[in-house]
Amino acid sequence: MKKMLMATTAAVFVAGGAFADTAPTEVKLGILFGFTGPIESLTGPMASGAELAMTEVTESGKLFAGATVTPMRADTGCIDSGLATSNAERLIADGINGLIGAACSGSSGAVLQNVAVPNGMVMISPSSTSPGLSTVEDNGLFFRTAPSDAREGAVMAEILKERGVNSIALTYTNNDFGKGLSDAIETSFKELGGEVTIVAAHEDGKADYSAEVGALASAGGDILVVAGYLDQGGAGIIRAALDSGAFDIFGLPNGMVGDSLPEAIGPDLNGSYGQLPGSEGKGIDTFSAMAEAAGFIGSSPYAPESYDAAALFMLAMEAAGSADPADYVSKIMEVANAPGERIYPGELGKALELIKAGQDIDYVGASAVELIGPGESAGSYRMIEIIDGKVETVGFK
Repeated sequence: MKKMLMATTAAVFVAGGAFADTAPTEVKLGILFGFTGPIESLTGPMASGAELAMTEVTESGKLFAGATVTPMRADTGCIDSGLATSNAERLIADGINGLIGAACSGSSGAVLQNVAVPNGMVMISPSSTSPGLSTVEDNGLFFRTAPSDAREGAVMAEILKERGVNSIALTYTNNDFGKGLSDAIETSFKELGGEVTIVAAHEDGKADYSAEVGALASAGGDILVVAGYLDQGGAGIIRAALDSGAFDIFGLPNGMVGDSLPEAIGPDLNGSYGQLPGSEGKGIDTFSAMAEAAGFIGSSPYAPESYDAAALFMLAMEAAGSADPADYVSKIMEVANAPGERIYPGELGKALELIKAGQDIDYVGASAVELIGPGESAGSYRMIEIIDGKVETVGFK
């Protein structure tokens, strides 16, 4: 069944973790992101977020008997399942105790089925949002700190209707992520009485998107919603639409939100809007200040969720007294949710001390973590608009 750790998986785990009666002096966490490919502008800050949590724990000296936490980066190309699988296998051979990632949904699915499940390796993705990952057979090994696109579809439909949009043209990148997000937006918008004039796939990596935009323009719509990648086909679609005059305002769901898009498109993108996972309050404010001190932008998409993914691994390990995935996997939900003392960024050493003392914690983190399902993030969304060439926050849902 979905999300149930199989006894056989625990029995056959061989991926280099420590056993419960042995406190390791080093914990290795893999960071498997698309450092090249269609979201490469996002993954640097994401990795920095995860590594910030690891540095915090290492410097606290509170994990086990003062264990060092070592990050190990590897690339997926975002959409290259073969590369993702081979690099995940390499990380396991190198002795990782947990896998942060993958970043992109297709890579997460491939790694989960071909590498993580056969090796009993726990994965926590900060940004794989495909609804298909909610029902995949994962032996209880897959978690995520970003909510499913099934929820984002409903949120985007609400935003569109609130802005007076009655009809949309919809295009999506032709993979699991794009199709799942597109389906969610289409279904939710229609449920609110909106019209979807066309739903059309586009391929990444093309030099010319005039044919795709021609079909979208013929169908019409108050706005063009682009469920794609900001550093690839999604940007190409927007450029072609602006060049032809087909559309001048664009709906930007996750995958299309980041500073590189307005920098690439220029002032013509002003007025476009959308959303991505994000929260407000003490957690994100503290994390943003910590990130600034560390030299990266904490509000960068999925950087808070990446910090939280790394934190959950380390807190669960301490709760289990082990860095073996077979031992700590059952503790992830416990440390993530109430009851317990609420834990925010910068308080990981405090959390480890509380766990050692036998006290419960409720990890809130940078992104207001709450795991449901189990393994799914309940999630909230940051509404954005492109204003004067910048991605500006205009509210939360």
